[in-house]
Amino acid sequence: MGASLKDVAALAGVSVKTVSNVVNGYTYVSPPTREKVERALAELDYRPNLSARNLRQGRTGVIALALPELDAPYFAELSRFVIEAASDRGWTVLIEQTDGRPEREREVLDGVREQRIDGLIFSPIAVGREELAARTDTTALVLLGERVLDGPTHHVAIDNQRAAREVTEHLLACGHTRIGAIGRQDNPSANTAHLRLAGYREALEAAGISYDERLAPPTASYHRADGAHLMRHLLDLPQPPQAVFCFNDLLALGALRTALSSGLEVPDDIAIAGFDDIEDGRYSTPTLTTVSPDKAQIAQVAVEMLDAQLHGVRGAGRRRTDAREVAAEYRLLVRESTWVGG
Repeated sequence: MGASLKDVAALAGVSVKTVSNVVNGYTYVSPPTREKVERALAELDYRPNLSARNLRQGRTGVIALALPELDAPYFAELSRFVIEAASDRGWTVLIEQTDGRPEREREVLDGVREQRIDGLIFSPIAVGREELAARTDTTALVLLGERVLDGPTHHVAIDNQRAAREVTEHLLACGHTRIGAIGRQDNPSANTAHLRLAGYREALEAAGISYDERLAPPTASYHRADGAHLMRHLLDLPQPPQAVFCFNDLLALGALRTALSSGLEVPDDIAIAGFDDIEDGRYSTPTLTTVSPDKAQIAQVAVEMLDAQLHGVRGAGRRRTDAREVAAEYRLLVRESTWVGG
């Protein structure tokens, strides 16, 4: 068995309460005493019993992360950062896949498979403000992504519209005037698609270029095959685009494959940009220009928001309701798929 608080206290010559104060990070311990306790902790290789601590605090030490698609690289990468941020607090992460289905997302809001969890980080696609307002589960909640804006709970997202505008402005600055877009979705709940399309259109209109719906064909999903198919459609137009902005990197990688297999040089014959900065785009040929959301910041802020809610309990089951909107950072990474050296 590992060392106990009592063992550490005996070695340091202090009370068990003093050791507990040091372990829990309380500040009202004198520096000499804290040093003695820390030496004893190190000598005995003390490891806190997180399960017992959680039970005393009425918690499980488990949070849930609910995402649309676990096999989508963006969500896989984001999951890793959430797990790392949660691990720093001694939390375990239970991961749920919703497939973006309304019934699964409502189940998540009502309680993740009736598992007892301390908090939920949730990236919804189908549910909106009405479902959130009707939620009766009191579990601490933080939303990710674009589906719910100005909603009744904490929310972390990048400014998708502004980022999409910056990508399109970059393509315009490269000298392209006929720019296609892959990723348009006409479903009212497809907020990501709507925001990125809006940013694309803003940049065109600011440059005096009219929006041409033929250059922005709709798609049901955001996978490589969709990007490949829609790039074929764009290339078959009487006037194909000079550049294409894809609303995620998977679409862009599919589009890149079609362009190259058609005998085109990228970016000399057609430029391609994506969104999300997944690892595959850093190793494609050519490497992919993309918007890079700060996934580490998104995860860290979401976990911090949960932590703040867990420490902000007011009475029996009541939590602070001062919802916060946090805009995470992002960067436009210009790589070989749009940059022509000279």
